[in-house]
Amino acid sequence: MSRRENGGDGTPRNGFDFTYAMRRVCEDMVARLPDLGHIDLDRVAFSFAQARKSVAHGLYASLTPMRFAAGSRQAVLRGRCYQIVPIMDGQGREILYVLSFYLPRFLNVSLEEKLSTTLHELWHIGPRFDGDLRRHEGRCYAHGHSQREYDQQMDQLAQRWLALDPPAHLYGFLQWSFAELVAEYGAVVGTRVSAPRLIPA
Repeated sequence: MSRRENGGDGTPRNGFDFTYAMRRVCEDMVARLPDLGHIDLDRVAFSFAQARKSVAHGLYASLTPMRFAAGSRQAVLRGRCYQIVPIMDGQGREILYVLSFYLPRFLNVSLEEKLSTTLHELWHIGPRFDGDLRRHEGRCYAHGHSQREYDQQMDQLAQRWLALDPPAHLYGFLQWSFAELVAEYGAVVGTRVSAPRLIPA
């Protein structure tokens, strides 16, 4: 697995550009699914992270919001006011979310689970697209009262997207495992975004 700090034109260089390919899949999902129409992917950074253990269980992907509740730039945590150090893209736009995929774990599950996981993270992006998460009622604001129902909803959303007949070449790589991609392309490369930092406000 290789690391490329800066994005490029998407042309594979010494391997398969995983984060570019995932961005293209997500662009199609956002374009075809009205439920995701509030998302501006130009302000979402795509990243990969290396899974620390080569086991099947654990995180497959994560969405990191770059602001606090209701899009606030500051929040009081443990009695002290903090802010998140902004991340800017190459055009000077502020990134509002970081979408990370954990490799090789993410690539070693079924196509259906990969699609559901991706939509699971996109769904977390708040409808106001203000850098905050979508917040459900109750104690578990991230997934609502039932994680199982949330996961089922994402499975259904993945099937809805497939039923809209997206180009097969767009997501075909997701039918392969990590080892199969490496065997085909020599390496899996992509952009890696450093974890956002909290600093005192």
